[in-house]
Amino acid sequence: MTAGAADRTVTGASDSHVQGRRLIIAVDGPSGSGKSSVCRAAARRLGAAYLDTGAMYRAATWYCLDRGVDLDDEAAVAVAVEELPLTISTDPEHQTVTVGECDVTESIREARISESVSEISTNRAARALLVAAQRRIIDQAGVVVAEGRDITTVVAPDAQVRVLLTASAEVRLARRGLQMGGGQPAEALQRQVLARDARDSTAVNFTEAADGVAVLDSSDLTFEETVDALVSRVESVR
Repeated sequence: MTAGAADRTVTGASDSHVQGRRLIIAVDGPSGSGKSSVCRAAARRLGAAYLDTGAMYRAATWYCLDRGVDLDDEAAVAVAVEELPLTISTDPEHQTVTVGECDVTESIREARISESVSEISTNRAARALLVAAQRRIIDQAGVVVAEGRDITTVVAPDAQVRVLLTASAEVRLARRGLQMGGGQPAEALQRQVLARDARDSTAVNFTEAADGVAVLDSSDLTFEETVDALVSRVESVR
């Protein structure tokens, strides 16, 4: 699989707080917990790179669907992921995801991708390929906020900051609905959030914090308060 950072220039990398240091902030959590927006904002404030590993699984899903790969055929999916010509930006100010020459940054957020991505994330061979690519990107970034479902336990268990970002099911459903523009049927939201979490939890545990992982419950926090809490945890280890 070809996977790398489209733009490895880290915004604010010359900041005296992070220059010359290797610092990994690993954040896991369920769908709708706010991982992407919170981690991207935290990366901006910290002058760090930002890696959305979920986007990599979504891009792999898009690629398989585009090529007509049967998602139930685990071997065929693994071959497709191995061939995946993926490029993902680590710039928190401008996230782009491309597959070959096609910019899929927006299309990987479509409902059809959300409802199929678990077929990729629960495929052990495909997951191993993507995890290896994620580790390479993290190693090259130096200072990075990486978010997903298994960053604290599998991808970067040695990260200096390890956080499980969570929220109540009601809050997560509401957030995903707003993210999708509103008006979605309740059944569709439940498929994209709760049902997807249930499927993905068969491959990795992202609902309970592992030893050494701090829990950040954002149910009753504003967006800024959640970002502040994450940044404070990072500053405490510097």
